[in-house]
Amino acid sequence: MSIDIPPQTPSRRRFIGVAAATVAAGSLSRLAFADTNQAITEVAQPAGGDTTTIRPLRVHVPESQLVDLRRRIKATRWPDRETVTDDSQGVPFALIQELARHWATDYDWRKCEARLNALPQFITEIDGLDIHFIHVRSKHENAMPLIVTHGWPGSVIEQFKIIDPLTNPTAYDASASDAFHLVIPSLPGYGFSGKPTTTGWGPERTARAWVVLMKRLGYTRFAAQGGDLGGVVCNVMARQAPPELLGIHVNFPATVPPGIAKALQAGDPPPAGLADDERHAYEQLSSAAMKRRAYALEMGTRPQTLYGLADSPVGLASWLLDHGDGYVQPAAALTSAVFGRPVNGESAGDLTRDDVLDDITLYWFTNTGISAARFYWESHFNFIGAADVSVPAAVSVFPRENYQAPRSWTERAYHNLIYYNRPDKGGHFAAWEQPHLFAEEVRAGFKPLRI
Repeated sequence: MSIDIPPQTPSRRRFIGVAAATVAAGSLSRLAFADTNQAITEVAQPAGGDTTTIRPLRVHVPESQLVDLRRRIKATRWPDRETVTDDSQGVPFALIQELARHWATDYDWRKCEARLNALPQFITEIDGLDIHFIHVRSKHENAMPLIVTHGWPGSVIEQFKIIDPLTNPTAYDASASDAFHLVIPSLPGYGFSGKPTTTGWGPERTARAWVVLMKRLGYTRFAAQGGDLGGVVCNVMARQAPPELLGIHVNFPATVPPGIAKALQAGDPPPAGLADDERHAYEQLSSAAMKRRAYALEMGTRPQTLYGLADSPVGLASWLLDHGDGYVQPAAALTSAVFGRPVNGESAGDLTRDDVLDDITLYWFTNTGISAARFYWESHFNFIGAADVSVPAAVSVFPRENYQAPRSWTERAYHNLIYYNRPDKGGHFAAWEQPHLFAEEVRAGFKPLRI
């Protein structure tokens, strides 16, 4: 490749000096970037080299990485604004710019770090992979052990606000008999869990690992809860039906009958004979399939292509934000949280802009955008196809979930349905948006198992 030197170019000697300085600057730049690879967690050394022991974990992101994050945000090369006045082309320009402005100037990661470190966090190796988890025991006797699994684009940060209501129910007008011991793990490839280096870490292997984790913690009988991918893991665990599993509660149920799923896949209009709630669910699912699932298709087929998630904070943030609820994408609660006010009459509930950034920033510092995406590639079934499980199951259908699962479909999918309810608030990120209502649903859902 030739380089044309303009007439104003200095002497050859000076040109060589400039070139040398440029190379040196490049080397320094690489060294500066290498600093972002510094460890962000401190994990106790395993006794006797046994990595399957339970080891405490503490989080501390080096200041240099915080500086690098803010520099990268400010250096974002922005595209043109969308040519529409809605979100039909993707995450709106005004939304991501507002988030980036706050992220680069006012956001304080150290507050999130302090919240994480105030909780009992641990690492243990299961089936060759480090699994990170939060473990909070209730002070109440006979508390039910419960493993709660987050989804995408979430993390254990989604569950911060439900920990106290579930472990300390008497402080929230509930009974001591409603208490839970909580175990909240990071999915493989997410957060502080290890990133799989071989294939095979999908919902099935994860569900089996969760059983190992609970037994390793001394829980011989336990329940499981999840939404989004967490609900997928719960459903798989219920199909595997380990003897230790008391039952499950899901807020993203898998209820769609085979015939309905086939019609959706073909892009057909709603089949004849559907009840009103079934038709509504069909229309929601049809709209989502046509307009709101591009991210899932990419992660399910080509996750490694998403290199921008590791290089650009704003690229990562926009990808994680582009998850819808039953009506709009991004989800109404996320948009309202970012702007700090109701948008189109939709409240964010308890979800704040800093909550959203805590989650995104965790993905950034752990560089898990692509490793998390691979969980979709490892999943080889329809997430919402009828679960076909017989263990006791409780289902909460929040009004702004991706689809409102009809009771008729739910009863056919969960053969031992012990609880079904449709709360009046909340959406796809229910534990984030409505933590107290969510905790009430979990208590009510598992109450039949305590009798």
